[in-house]
Amino acid sequence: MFDWSEYERRMEQARHTLSSIKADLEFGSYGWACFKAQQAAELALKAFLRGAGRPAFGHDLRELAIALSEYCRPSDDLMEDALFLSKFYIPPRYPYAFPSGAPYQFYTRREAENAFRSASRILEWVEECARRLREIIEREEEGESQSAGRG
Repeated sequence: MFDWSEYERRMEQARHTLSSIKADLEFGSYGWACFKAQQAAELALKAFLRGAGRPAFGHDLRELAIALSEYCRPSDDLMEDALFLSKFYIPPRYPYAFPSGAPYQFYTRREAENAFRSASRILEWVEECARRLREIIEREEEGESQSAGRG
């Protein structure tokens, strides 16, 4: 049984986190935008897994996408997006992540825009997986009710 309310609650946060990146881009907080892109993708992947009653731990987006592949196979491009974004979990937030300077000095607008696009693609993929699963469940329930009506 898929917990659609849990899935939607978590996806709502993923969507909000993704949309907040636009303000970071305008302000010039490119490192923070990259981190938030990683977070939005992580929230979305975990939303599906938690909705499915599956374990969803850690921050490796590649591993989370692989866990979701039981329901929906990720493309090579999507896996590349997951790898790209996973690199933004720690370095944008910690001063010791780079040999000198502050983390915000190491991120560019282009990188942040690419991170936003990668996260957007992951959210779209998760939503497509959920839509397909919902259709399958509805067809099965419809078939069961038709079978019950005949019996």
